[in-house]
Amino acid sequence: MKKILAIALVFLGLTAAPAFAGTNGLGSPTSDFSLPSISVNMGGTDVGNASKPTELVNVLRIVLLLTVLTLAPAILVMMTSFTRIVIVLSFLRQSLGAQQMPPNQVIVGLSLFLSLFVMSPTWTKIQDTALNPFLEEKIDQKTAFANAEAPMREFMFAQTREKDLELFLGLSKTEKPKTREEVPTHVLIPSFIVSELNTAFQMGFMLYLPFLVIDMVVSSILMAMGMMMLPPMTIALPFKLLLFVLVDGWGLVVGSLVKSFG
Repeated sequence: MKKILAIALVFLGLTAAPAFAGTNGLGSPTSDFSLPSISVNMGGTDVGNASKPTELVNVLRIVLLLTVLTLAPAILVMMTSFTRIVIVLSFLRQSLGAQQMPPNQVIVGLSLFLSLFVMSPTWTKIQDTALNPFLEEKIDQKTAFANAEAPMREFMFAQTREKDLELFLGLSKTEKPKTREEVPTHVLIPSFIVSELNTAFQMGFMLYLPFLVIDMVVSSILMAMGMMMLPPMTIALPFKLLLFVLVDGWGLVVGSLVKSFG
């Protein structure tokens, strides 16, 4: 993490430096400030020289690390509990009919912190078995990756339905594995994502039912009173909010989401 932070600070400095070059902070030019010259050179490798191939490998590792960082949002969304949580909370907002309340920033923020809470045991295992030993140079990079992959696979297996796993095993034309260890990761990940979508939509349907009953009751009463021009949503919304508050809706929804990963 310290290495990543150092790289980020270097790139931030390179980005912000041209904005202040040639000014004294107030917008007026000055000649007292000068930027150091930076040059990047990747020369050839001599045969029999072991240091230069090592330097090239280190550069390639940095490039690979930066590439992984760009994919970090997709990894966070697709390989954790974030997908299920954000979909269920979105269904809840739509079933209430409260338009943009709570706003998208609140929905995404709550989903992110709930994901951190749900995934904390998994990430603790990764830190203890992969990250810390690798930083202490007790294990190599390949072993660290294998140790980090195992807790993530364990979490995804616990949330993946056998039906979805069999679907992608058939699509990939992979022989039916005898144990979980034989299931390829590239088959497990899409199976986990589809299972999360199915579970989220099932929970969203259950959230819709009580609010749908309120909509039907309000619409029937308005029709019976002859108030056909009055939008039912205008009358139903206060009753939905009242019901949601009285039953401690946020506690029930969040508690059910967290328990669904148990």
